[in-house]
Amino acid sequence: MKPLRTALIILITTAAMLAVRQWVAVPIYIASDSMYPTLSKGQRLVVDRLTYRFREPRRGEVVSFKSTVGEEHESVKRVIAVGGDTVELREKAVYLNGEHLYESYAHYERPDELLAGDDLGPVKVPAGTLFLLGDNRDRSSDSATWKDPATGKPPLFLPLSDVTGKVRGAY
Repeated sequence: MKPLRTALIILITTAAMLAVRQWVAVPIYIASDSMYPTLSKGQRLVVDRLTYRFREPRRGEVVSFKSTVGEEHESVKRVIAVGGDTVELREKAVYLNGEHLYESYAHYERPDELLAGDDLGPVKVPAGTLFLLGDNRDRSSDSATWKDPATGKPPLFLPLSDVTGKVRGAY
């Protein structure tokens, strides 16, 4: 009787852990410096998979998502603009709905050098999409620099359906 009870406890515990991982929270690993200084390469994060089942991401939040440009891994970036917003990049400075966006988290390794994606728009973010940037602007593959592998054109926006969760913290 005791081995059956132990097996049942192990089975229920395993099922509960898998359910939590699938629908509530999942650990991920940061493999690049694209979010430096907010997040560092090698950090492990907890991604909340529940919050965005009840609401859409908001400006300023850090989200995980499936790549829109054919990469196999999930990525992590900051939401800069949501559907209906107008975003523009002028010589690295971000303008949201015509106003300069103060970004204490933004980092530039080459502040005096204009790179691909440092000038963009203005563009209106379509409903149901997000405009995302990495905090380490000069070393991030994001909405300003993505290229669709099939067409070579920039997709610019991430569909909400590709968002997999909200980054909650590091451990």
